[in-house]
Amino acid sequence: MSRSELGILSLGLMAQALFSARILVQWIKSERAGRVLSPTSFWTFSLLASFLLMLYGMFRQDLVIIGGQVVSYLIYLRNLQFKGVWRDLPAWVRWSALLFPIATFAWLLFGDAYSLAYIWKHNNASGLLIAWGGAGQVIFTLRFVYQWYYSELAQESILPNGFWVISLVGSLMIVTYAVLRLDPVLLLGQVVGVVAYSRNLYLGLQKQSASQRTIS
Repeated sequence: MSRSELGILSLGLMAQALFSARILVQWIKSERAGRVLSPTSFWTFSLLASFLLMLYGMFRQDLVIIGGQVVSYLIYLRNLQFKGVWRDLPAWVRWSALLFPIATFAWLLFGDAYSLAYIWKHNNASGLLIAWGGAGQVIFTLRFVYQWYYSELAQESILPNGFWVISLVGSLMIVTYAVLRLDPVLLLGQVVGVVAYSRNLYLGLQKQSASQRTIS
């Protein structure tokens, strides 16, 4: 493995380590509380990890990874607003975070190396595999659209049960894609997630059941 390949792999592993850390912290805090929580660290880790994974996807020439992160990235920003920490960040951090997806799109559309055309031309995955991975990423991204919708209704950052159901479906599809694509970064990141998503769903359903019994 060349130095450049090792650097790209390290970038992806750092992103997945942050994604895994966010879900582990959220999981531990939820276990202690006996209910599903949405800690601030979940969203700050998510934002940084998404930034790194988009870079990894560009260097890996993987449109599935890039596309899966764009919408989620913006929703992470919105949840930080719900948490009340966004306005406390330095102005240069906020502007950098907002301009990054715009710069990414500009690079993909008009750049030479690792542009959209370059990635499509040098992509070595079959069309069917890209479609499957893309569908998995769409489903995986929709969990945050779902979460965003319910958070907007509640005007606070929450993680409803449906979020974990959608997460499990999308994650299992991406695991399949990662195996066929021979991508250890995606595989390692998703394996940890499947366990945590299952446990959070159990906690959420348990809490819902207890609430229904109390009402009855």
